[in-house]
Amino acid sequence: MKNKNFVFWFLGPSSSGKTTIGKMLVEEMRITNIPAIHYDGDEIRSFFGKTLGFEAQDRLRAVSICAHLANKASDAGLNSVVSALTANDDARDYISDNVSNIILIYLKCPIEICIKRDSRGLYQGVKEGKIDPKTVIGLDEPYPPPSNPDLIIATNENTPEESVVIIKNYLIRIGYKIF
Repeated sequence: MKNKNFVFWFLGPSSSGKTTIGKMLVEEMRITNIPAIHYDGDEIRSFFGKTLGFEAQDRLRAVSICAHLANKASDAGLNSVVSALTANDDARDYISDNVSNIILIYLKCPIEICIKRDSRGLYQGVKEGKIDPKTVIGLDEPYPPPSNPDLIIATNENTPEESVVIIKNYLIRIGYKIF
């Protein structure tokens, strides 16, 4: 079996399970003494505050920051897990071109289920007029599925725990053992 550090990049609509599954994957790796770190797009956005908006260039900047951090962590011997919306083609192209050893994991989930989960109150905020609908991809325009993910997990059909098992099985299937 081969061994190397990976950057697991979770993308999908808001409330599809990116952060939940990402944190679980990191926890599972740490339990088995595999060095890992989690970067969440929302935490990055929160760190930069109002200087990082929701325009296309701001979204690309948030993704590029996550990519930079993930690469630095990988260089230091850590597996990185990134949970980020990554809905635009420029952001997807950026990570494909600039992130080493990336495994792109698309968390597919119908928007109706995401709205029911609404873990951060984004969809409710749009409904109440407190959040601009243009900032929540998936409402005014559908979340565009990526054209070439390494793995697709339907989070409306799989629990977070099952999703982590799917990822582990994928790694075994492609000849890597990190767990």
